[in-house]
Amino acid sequence: MEYRFLYESLEKHLKHKNYTIITGARQVGKTSLLKQLYAYLQSKNEEVAFLNLESTDLLSSLNTEVTTVFNHVKTTPKKIIDGKTENRIYFLIDEIQYLDDPTNFLKYLYDEYEYNVKIVATGSSAFYIDTKFKDSLAGRKRIFQLYPLSFNEFLVFKRQEKINDEIAYMVSEPSYISEYERSTYSLFMEYLTYGGYPAVILEDDVEEKKWLLNELKNSYLRMDIIESGVEKEIKFTMMVRLLADQTGSLVNKNELGNTLGLDNKTVERYVYILEKCFHIDLLKPFYRNIRKELTKMPKVYFNDLGLRNAIMGRFENPINRMDKGELLENFIYNQLRIKHDATNIKYWRTTNRNEVDFVIENSFNSGYALGVKWNCSQYKVNKYKKFETTYPNFPLSCIDSSNTEILTY
Repeated sequence: MEYRFLYESLEKHLKHKNYTIITGARQVGKTSLLKQLYAYLQSKNEEVAFLNLESTDLLSSLNTEVTTVFNHVKTTPKKIIDGKTENRIYFLIDEIQYLDDPTNFLKYLYDEYEYNVKIVATGSSAFYIDTKFKDSLAGRKRIFQLYPLSFNEFLVFKRQEKINDEIAYMVSEPSYISEYERSTYSLFMEYLTYGGYPAVILEDDVEEKKWLLNELKNSYLRMDIIESGVEKEIKFTMMVRLLADQTGSLVNKNELGNTLGLDNKTVERYVYILEKCFHIDLLKPFYRNIRKELTKMPKVYFNDLGLRNAIMGRFENPINRMDKGELLENFIYNQLRIKHDATNIKYWRTTNRNEVDFVIENSFNSGYALGVKWNCSQYKVNKYKKFETTYPNFPLSCIDSSNTEILTY
């Protein structure tokens, strides 16, 4: 069974008393991670129960009385204080947002059995985490976000681990020419086309890949629409298509509203739902001089390129596509998000449209910046002089599709 890179962090967190909450889009592999943790705990002879809340009977009993959870293990833990731990029980709970009041459920068990009950739970949508997980859980939980597979994880799932090693070596030795260079580029094009959903990656048949991605678009995205209470499904779907078409561009909510015939409040809510269901990220602007660099509008990126391409109805080889620059820019953002806190990744743009794609702040007033081009021969140095002069502590460089370093995050 393939392991996600997040698994190691989750396994380490098992020893901590605060609960482990795994969030992410549907079908990114949260249940698989939970099952792997279950197998690990069983191998350690720990008392552990796996509970899937898609079971209506189980859900009903837990909604009626929290302590019925102990019916699924051999022993009931003692209420022990002073930091002592005896007969610790692990509950691995899939789809915890289906509980009527997940906050009360988790808070009760934590407060009553702080040292002897450990819960690891998944939730398909941060939309539910926001609305049902109240502030009373502060200090009682840690949230881990699972994204679609990164390119490095993609290679592991494709049984191409050796290419990960080659990429690392090519970065450390720029003059090194790898025998896997051509196959690496081919796999990179596949990733830009079909993205990082595990089931899609593991499917070899191209038509089946397309079917799976269209199923994600038509069925699972629709589930998010229904469960989020969207009233105007057709207009919501049209908005998703518009956002996919402007990947890497500014999101003007007034223009979206005018195009779709929706008021600004509804547009804001629909964008919020897409964020909280882990389909898009909004990148905020970077500025120090607010008068000269005032641009409040965010830029939009999709968390999975395969889903974005399915929404667009386009699966051609990126090399032959007009939007290949947008695909690469979105890929770079997704890679940067692995290495950096997403809140420290921004873009820079002035009122006269001078723009730097990514500004990464490692510490206050210090970091680096990236301009993304499919081919850096298109990079015009003079266009970025203003940024370099204004922000000397953020050295700017161009990065393109042939730069192996972009594959290493």
